[in-house]
Amino acid sequence: MAGERAVGLVRELHRATGGNLPPFRTEELRQALEEMRALYEQNQADVSEAKSGRTDLIFLIRFRHCCLLRNQRCILAYLYDRLLRIRALRWEYGSVLPNAIQFHMSAEEVEWFNRYKKSLATYMKSVGGEEGLDLTQDIKPPKSLYIEVRCLRDYGEFEIDDGTTILLKKNSQHFLPRWKCEQLIRQGVLEHILS
Repeated sequence: MAGERAVGLVRELHRATGGNLPPFRTEELRQALEEMRALYEQNQADVSEAKSGRTDLIFLIRFRHCCLLRNQRCILAYLYDRLLRIRALRWEYGSVLPNAIQFHMSAEEVEWFNRYKKSLATYMKSVGGEEGLDLTQDIKPPKSLYIEVRCLRDYGEFEIDDGTTILLKKNSQHFLPRWKCEQLIRQGVLEHILS
């Protein structure tokens, strides 16, 4: 039946729960586009006959045109929803996606993700002064501005905003501004002590 392949793409996305990204269905998309091309060519042939006086073809032409529009909407919805999910993955996983997720993406989607990642990085650098502002750090607002951390290895002196210098030695514990030590946490120098 006309339009089943395109609708199948949308159904598959709808079944993928929790914003998961199902594998890109290149073959199904190609078949849906091929179906659209065939419907368009049939319509072109029937339109020329309808102009010559065969008015009985008008209903069939309109039906095919509605099928074309439906396929177009389904394919655009499929592609747009995948891009929204990929954009959300950037905020969830950061700038490097796990291989299992990249495996489910088409080459064009990987390229789009890389351009989005670069655009976001450029914006974050332009907003926060010298160091930039990492918008991906705290998706949810922190409960406190200071956190207790433990030093996992010798780091040396660490200066905070008010000019105070702290010596970060292995196994020492400190109460520091959250934003100042998050980079060191990612580097494995500090660990957040949950209270």
